[in-house]
Amino acid sequence: MKLGIVGLPNVGKSSLFNALTGAGAASENYPFCTIDPNVGVVSVPDDRMNYLSDMYHPAKFTPAVVEFVDIAGLVKGASRGEGLGNKFLSHIREVDAILHVVRCFEDDDVAHVDGSINSARDAETINLELIFADMEAVDKRLQRSGKMIKSGDRKYKAECEMLEKVKVNLEAGLFVSGMDLSEEEHALVSELFLLTDKPVLYAANVSEADAALSDLSSQPQVAALMALANKQGAEVMVVCARLEEELSQLPADERDLFLSELGITQSGLNSLIQKSYKLLNLISFLTAGEKEVRAWTIHRGTKAPAAAGKIHSDFERGFIRAEIVAFDDLKACGDMATAKARGLVRQEGKEYVMQDGDVTLFKFNV
Repeated sequence: MKLGIVGLPNVGKSSLFNALTGAGAASENYPFCTIDPNVGVVSVPDDRMNYLSDMYHPAKFTPAVVEFVDIAGLVKGASRGEGLGNKFLSHIREVDAILHVVRCFEDDDVAHVDGSINSARDAETINLELIFADMEAVDKRLQRSGKMIKSGDRKYKAECEMLEKVKVNLEAGLFVSGMDLSEEEHALVSELFLLTDKPVLYAANVSEADAALSDLSSQPQVAALMALANKQGAEVMVVCARLEEELSQLPADERDLFLSELGITQSGLNSLIQKSYKLLNLISFLTAGEKEVRAWTIHRGTKAPAAAGKIHSDFERGFIRAEIVAFDDLKACGDMATAKARGLVRQEGKEYVMQDGDVTLFKFNV
């Protein structure tokens, strides 16, 4: 599962990518510094994993991961090919969710493509390009389906009606993800891989001075971005990309001291990674023992046999049952033996829907 980092040029996308991945992607002060997308795999911070590691002292520790893609800056007119826009939009089409970085700080040394800082305007610029690109894709499908109506197959008439509905909503500035579509309608729309059908998390990139503030919701640029995101049903995460990039280059034992000197209580990066993971509709079930403590990534709503298949196809094929204890129950008990003695370890069958943090042992026979 991939999460694409998008935004205007010079808003801090590559700096944030560097902080997330430690990959050292170029982050120079000129438009289109990034042309080919950089890709990095990032571990998902999870205190539950640390607790289980202290409990079992495993030989191997394997956290969940999420893949970030640093996509070049889009500009106004990208949907018409401006600034290599068609190429960059195609990169967005290949990811599963969007991390939209919006600049919320003033800096005369960092150029802005529009000459001034305006978070809501900048976010809308990107959003409109995504909408325009989707409108073009919908128009193409409409033309094709319209020609097929003559065949007499009723499904093409219904398809055209649904596409017209989507087009009208796009023209009104509404993302597909926010449209009132039936399951059948959304199944058809998903075939088009529309950009605005992807979930979005906004990253408000603030200055180091602002990062030290206890309440950033009153910072004008952040507040304006939050107002826009609320209309879209999206969330805003405040982060200082430059600070996070600097932190990522320090030894772990020096990071807290560096933050303290700046008057900042904690890095926002871990929270950003966790929110990105949830944005992809992913959860983790956990396996634990002396050999390995591991977080396994599944989609929310996955049933036990399919989750078992994540470990090995034989586990799913020969699934008998899942032995499960909720992490919070295990932590409260202190060890697995106590959890079993208190009846907190459950036996779940094929219809059980896995929950985030389930500490699991699968029983199978092949």
